[in-house]
Amino acid sequence: MSTGETFDIAIIGGGINGCGIARDAVGRGLSVLLCEKGDLASGTSSTSTKLIHGGLRYLEYYEFRLVRESLKEREVLLRAAPHIIWPLRFVLPHLKGLRPAWMIRIGLFMYDHLGGRELLPGSYGIDLRRHEAGAPLKPGFNKAFVYSDCWVQDSRLVALTAMDAAERGAEILTRTECLSARREDDHWSLVLRDADSGEDQTVRARVLVNAAGPWVSSVLENRISVNRTQSLRLVKGSHIVVPRLFDHDQAYIFQNEDRRIVFAIPYERDFTLVGTTEEDFEGSLDGVGISANETAYLCESINAYFERQISPGDVVWSYAGVRPLFDDDSKSKSAVTRDYVLDLDPGPDGKAALLNVFGGKLTTYRKLAEQVMEKLQPYLEFDPSGWTASAHLPGGDIPDADFDGFLNRVRAAHPWLPDDVAWRLARNYGTRIEAILGGAKSMEELGQDFGGGFTEAEAIYLMEKEWARTADDMMWRRSKMGLHTEPETQARLAQWLTSRDSRPVTQKVPAQ
Repeated sequence: MSTGETFDIAIIGGGINGCGIARDAVGRGLSVLLCEKGDLASGTSSTSTKLIHGGLRYLEYYEFRLVRESLKEREVLLRAAPHIIWPLRFVLPHLKGLRPAWMIRIGLFMYDHLGGRELLPGSYGIDLRRHEAGAPLKPGFNKAFVYSDCWVQDSRLVALTAMDAAERGAEILTRTECLSARREDDHWSLVLRDADSGEDQTVRARVLVNAAGPWVSSVLENRISVNRTQSLRLVKGSHIVVPRLFDHDQAYIFQNEDRRIVFAIPYERDFTLVGTTEEDFEGSLDGVGISANETAYLCESINAYFERQISPGDVVWSYAGVRPLFDDDSKSKSAVTRDYVLDLDPGPDGKAALLNVFGGKLTTYRKLAEQVMEKLQPYLEFDPSGWTASAHLPGGDIPDADFDGFLNRVRAAHPWLPDDVAWRLARNYGTRIEAILGGAKSMEELGQDFGGGFTEAEAIYLMEKEWARTADDMMWRRSKMGLHTEPETQARLAQWLTSRDSRPVTQKVPAQ
């Protein structure tokens, strides 16, 4: 990319919405630039509950359009990326005194039928006294309901979406901050700063998209200097990870007396993910963390249901993120809409349009991108027909979306791979696994093993194809190997990265 280059669309923000818009736009033949001041998914998009879901509890707030759209998108995304997205069954124990059983049945009936479910099984009731899901629970829980949603590796969803955009020709610039953007005649002029070199460059764009997530208002005020009336409500959500609390592969959704819900989800095979909290957030968006009160709340919520009790001392990892919810003046944090709002400023004489993205969630990112393109149709010339609904994400072209069959083929082709390594690589990279394994015939041929089967070959792939630069990028966002390895692993990886002379590829990824 050269200084002064003109793009059809410039996008600020490398979270799920920004990357989804970049992918959709470049696939319609537009020239696209995306800049992200940190790593991909380094904000809200990597701190979710990691679900592709319809939002069962949103039915209580009459969010029928959002739930219907989300339910449809579950299966679209499941087909697009069956390596990083897979079905998950949820057990909802019935607790007397909270939501009555008839209300739950009606909600689940709507959940089963509102979105035209095809791939996922429907809901039904179970007797916890006889079902395996009842074994870890305290006595007294007799009845439960089971329904389907999907699990997703959230930060990998972002990386693969960006990767697909780059392979189609988009410029993806990480560690690149937009210092300013101003209208000049019929285009935007953006000043971008590379965090490593400290160098600035100026680029132009016909349309500007502000998809900065929790920073969207800050970008408007401090970078673009445009005053828009829409506003965000920032809500912090926190999660804890503890050693595995149950042996089966189903998740739980628990009702609390404060009418909030808490999930307990099988996580990374050895752990249970517990979340989430909801509290209004003010202050700096850098370094957001869980509070002691939130940790205690999550432990108490779990202890109300499970025989095995947990305490803050059992927490092996925690994370927190700030959700950029559109402020609809709801008094309750739980009632604030999870829907998105696309705010369009057409610009003087319909030139140099600005589109701001407020809200949104992982499940609806692809649909959000389609609607962004519909709004931008009057300002740019491109194919109006959508294309992403039937397109795989990188590595997702697994025949019949049959991950188990694909994993068996990987193990047969590479019998020297330890089972756990084969599973993890297949889950993370799908059919792109061969770009890492190449012609290797042993683990030794993949280079140094930093720990837990995370090798040089994988690190190089992540640097060259997925914009990873640091050990933190690799061990916590591109993978969760930080949970499975000792601190020395990350230290060895960091030292290896420091010793490398060549700088990782950070812009356009060449086509495969």
